[in-house]
Amino acid sequence: MDANLKREIIVDNVENPFHRGIKDKENFIKANTHNESCIDNIDLYVKIQDNKIIDAYFEGEACAITTSATSIMLKKIIGLTKEEARSLMKEYYQMIEEETYNSDKLGELNVYSDIAKQPSRKKCATLPFQTLEKTLKISEIEIDD
Repeated sequence: MDANLKREIIVDNVENPFHRGIKDKENFIKANTHNESCIDNIDLYVKIQDNKIIDAYFEGEACAITTSATSIMLKKIIGLTKEEARSLMKEYYQMIEEETYNSDKLGELNVYSDIAKQPSRKKCATLPFQTLEKTLKISEIEIDD
């Protein structure tokens, strides 16, 4: 993916974030993650039914990288099972750490393939996935109760 296309995708997801803001919070699992070294502070709302993510939204204040990464992540996870979402998360972290990963599986998330060159931005790019991980853990606790 060339640099101009990456920039276009990031800007589009900052200016028109997918599923930003939620009106009805009923039956959604909420988790919050923030970056202590900057403004990034997002609430992620995920609705899971029959082991599948059927809807997700986010709220909060964040930089362009976190906002766009959250927007793109939401597009990818809605409709996935929890296991598929965890598999996507694993591929994403492998890309961020410059390990071997399946670029086809990540789609637009590939815009962050060079983020390792900017170590201070890794936290921004991974914050939405850290929050997703929290919601998936909460969903497991709720099932066990």
